[in-house]
Amino acid sequence: MMNNTKVINVLIKKKISLSVAESCTGGMLASTITSVSGASTIFNMGLITYSNEAKSKILKISKKILYKYGAVSEECCFEMIKNLKKLSKSDVCISTTGIAGPNGGSFTKPVGTVFIGLYVKKKIIIKKYNFNSKLLRKSIQKKTCMQALKLMKKYI
Repeated sequence: MMNNTKVINVLIKKKISLSVAESCTGGMLASTITSVSGASTIFNMGLITYSNEAKSKILKISKKILYKYGAVSEECCFEMIKNLKKLSKSDVCISTTGIAGPNGGSFTKPVGTVFIGLYVKKKIIIKKYNFNSKLLRKSIQKKTCMQALKLMKKYI
């Protein structure tokens, strides 16, 4: 895994607050961030909104979006990040949603399909990743965390 300490230390140095809303990573991203000493000075909140019900209740994702596009979609990822920003008031916000497998994939959204959302400098960036569907579940989750941190590093 990439050296996440450097990224977190940049946030600490610049006093940039951070929050995450995770689905497919199930808390792994928050754990990766909070494993860095000093992260408590910038890490605001980590939400694991794994079920559609949690996405709807906690992050206020409309049932219409979940029904029309699904939880694993650019639209859902966008709403997750937008509503996390409202809820947390953090400078930087990250959201993850995807299919870590080994089951749950479809023709249009195979296992390994992941969306990562980033709110930074008043902009929302959504990236889609297609990780190898033959990877183990934990590997897809780790790759998602790594990409989220890389994305954040690029824009902070």
